[in-house]
Amino acid sequence: MTDTEKDGEPLSGEDWEAERQQLRSDLGARMKSVRQACGFTLEVAAQRTGLALSTIHKIENGRVSPSYENLVRIARAYDIGMERLFSADHDAHQTTRLTVTRAGQGRKVRSKNFEYEVLCNALAEKKIIPLVTKVEQRPPLKREELESHDGEETLYVLSGRVELTVEHYETVILETGDCAYFDSTIKHGLRAVDDTETKVFWACTYIDVDK
Repeated sequence: MTDTEKDGEPLSGEDWEAERQQLRSDLGARMKSVRQACGFTLEVAAQRTGLALSTIHKIENGRVSPSYENLVRIARAYDIGMERLFSADHDAHQTTRLTVTRAGQGRKVRSKNFEYEVLCNALAEKKIIPLVTKVEQRPPLKREELESHDGEETLYVLSGRVELTVEHYETVILETGDCAYFDSTIKHGLRAVDDTETKVFWACTYIDVDK
């Protein structure tokens, strides 16, 4: 896999690992701040999200990276748009309906098998979450590694090749320039199949099913 770059310069393995940890730590701190602003204890947060208290505690302390599914569950449980989890200074009362993210300037969020660049984060209460996602190479996905959540999503391969698994359907290989759209409530997963840098544009709907 190609080295990760920052400001045009490739990062060494140690530097990239340090940046991963910083991304995880920053996200955890923002999630703790949002939870406290909502007036929720860890126990209440666990009850509302359905996640283990220990899992929330580890996420908030930068010890583990949350999956996209868990980010959705947390945002819904806190009754906020997902953009609140990605920006420490986000104003929940913003009224702008137009925002632009310049190339490479999105908010970086690291999870176990993906690095997300969250785009257009300044716009509050979006119905679609746009992401540029770096996908890691890993072995064929097992059923227990697949995730599901409310909504729909589409992905467009920017570079490399990915294997998309959607339960009840044959696994499909997507090449650069290919696009897929599927129901997020069906268990699904994505992995890179080559050791080259693999990126996709990923757009997911964010639907509050309680409203």
